[in-house]
Amino acid sequence: MAYLDHAATTAMRPSALTTLTESAAELGNPSSLHSAGRRSRRIVEESREIFADELGVRPSDVVFTSGGTEADNLAIKGLYWAAVAKDPARTTLLVSTIEHHAVLDAVEWLAEHEGACVEWIPAGLDGRVDVEWLAEFLRRDASGVALCAVMWANNETGVIQPVESVAALCDEFEIPFHCDAVQGVAWLSQPSVGRS
Repeated sequence: MAYLDHAATTAMRPSALTTLTESAAELGNPSSLHSAGRRSRRIVEESREIFADELGVRPSDVVFTSGGTEADNLAIKGLYWAAVAKDPARTTLLVSTIEHHAVLDAVEWLAEHEGACVEWIPAGLDGRVDVEWLAEFLRRDASGVALCAVMWANNETGVIQPVESVAALCDEFEIPFHCDAVQGVAWLSQPSVGRS
């Protein structure tokens, strides 16, 4: 049988499996003050620095989660609630029609339970989001937008989205931008999306 879904789940590299096994054998809560806890904390923080360096961000920007679904929920809901707390009129979510269900489910939950208004960013026949549609929408009414969400690489088609253009528009209009990068982060060169 040929296994053709490595983007979703693939076997761990032997070196990664060895490191995971060795780490799992270590004892210590990273929040504890005893020596085992401090050792665990050091491992976590060194890992955070490695990821931050690879991604070109500050270590404080790296948050470890159980996976993409939890990360998308944390980002989408957190950004939405922060925007609404700052300005209750910012209830619009601009979301591409081709997002992973982890994003779509979080967005639909906010619409159903928090009164968010969802505007769907269309995609063309080539599978790429319509950046011009987004630009026109933002020129017309950016003041009510809580956040914009566009994935980096589509999990089903593999189409790479123009996230640099989307990020530039969001920066211009001071709109928080969430990019689900799970499918691209290990395979593609990191885009420049206004990191500071």
